[in-house]
This record gives sequence, C-alpha cells and structure tokens, in this order.
Amino acid sequence: MTFTDTDLEKFRALKVTSVALAFQALAADEANDNLTPEQLFLTAVDDALDSRKAVRVEKLIRSALFPLPMASVAELDYREGRGITKNRIRRYAAQDWRNDPMNLVIVSPTGGGKTYLACALGIAACQNEYVVRYWRMDVLARRLVMARADGIAHQKLLNELSEVEVLIIDDFLTVGIDSDAASDLFTVFANREHHRPTVIASQTSPAYWLEALPDRVAADSIVNRIANNAKRIDLGQVDMRQVSTAQKKAQPGYWE
Repeated sequence: MTFTDTDLEKFRALKVTSVALAFQALAADEANDNLTPEQLFLTAVDDALDSRKAVRVEKLIRSALFPLPMASVAELDYREGRGITKNRIRRYAAQDWRNDPMNLVIVSPTGGGKTYLACALGIAACQNEYVVRYWRMDVLARRLVMARADGIAHQKLLNELSEVEVLIIDDFLTVGIDSDAASDLFTVFANREHHRPTVIASQTSPAYWLEALPDRVAADSIVNRIANNAKRIDLGQVDMRQVSTAQKKAQPGYWE
C-alpha cells in the first residue's frame, strides 16, 4: 500500500501523518501479512504515539539543562556504603511528582555522586513527561543578582523557579549567598511548598544551611520548607570519582 501526495496532504491536515506513514510501513512489511487491517492500524497508532513521546522527552531533557544529560538510574552504583538501594531509587524514578510533590535532599561530599544521582532522577522525571529545570546554586545566585536590575525579568525568573514541575538545585550553599538571594530563595520555596517538588543536592546538611544563610529568620523558613515533607539520601563517604578513575584504568588498552 502506498499513499499518494494527495493522501498525505489530507493526513497532514488532520495532523495524523505519522500514523499514516507508520501504517504504510507496517503494511509493506511481509512479516505483518497475517495481521488484520485493524491490527495494523492500532499498531501504527501505538508506534506514532511512542515516536511523539520520544520527541517530547528529548525536548524536555534538553530544556532541563542537565550537566550530565546521559545520566541514568540504570547505571547507578549501589555498592555498600552509598546509602541507596535499587528499590528505593526505582520508587523515586517513578515518583508521581504532581500528586505527591515531596522534596528530596541528596547529601554527599565532593565526588560522592550527588550530581549524577540528581541528574539521573531528573531525567527519569523527564521520561515520565514532567518539566524539569536543573540549576547549580552559584549560577542561580548570579542569575538572580543580574535579574534584580530589571523588575520584570526578576519577577519572571522567580515565577519560572516557582512553577517548574520539578526544580533541581545542585551544590546548594557550597558558596555563600547574599541576603537578597536568600530572600529570593524564600519566595521560591514558599511558593513551591506543598505545590511543586524540589530536589536539593548539597555537600552539607540542613544544620549547616541554618548557619550559612545570612538572615536567621529567612534561614529557618528556607530550611523548614526544604526539609519538611522531604526524603533524604545520604550517599556516604564513597568517592565515586576515584572509583570511576580506577575502573577506566582497569579497562584493556587504557594508557596515560
């Protein structure tokens, strides 16, 4: 079966071109000779839907600006001492972020793999068609400072941070922030509380955040809004950078 140009124009008008092309390809495959037209059509619909979803997911991952866009929960290292299990991570990867907007706090020292884990969970959320945005804390703080010069741009950034379905902030309070940035964070977290989930990855714990934030009242409010209704992952002391380097050196053909 081959569709004419006129046929394809009709399909384009109905916005079902992908279904028509999938149906045509399936009908032309001799392996499908035993399928009924109805079975071919339904298979073509499923294939077209899968294709459209793949395009949407790719766009969501690209728009999230992950530093590790190939991170995957399937590639996580669950060795003893890392504080994670396959079942736990699978639950987080399949989390219903819209109906159960819990916060997640990931804590580990430098090299512990918190950025990889945050990206892997963020990508899993994209694959489930959530809108995700990744920020490193120092970059976000600079962006907030620059946006303050323009009231409209500043409010737009605060709105984007407040409304994105899954917000990931990495290296949280690795460097200090000023009182204005702390105030902005309070606004964002207050807007997101019980409404949108936030994933925080940090080298330090909430107890340190209380001391590091410049205003004690704002600090209490920020930490309470992050830590309440939050799950916590402590990745322990395993240095995954050293582990990765050792694995690369063990590969055949490795040379320095």
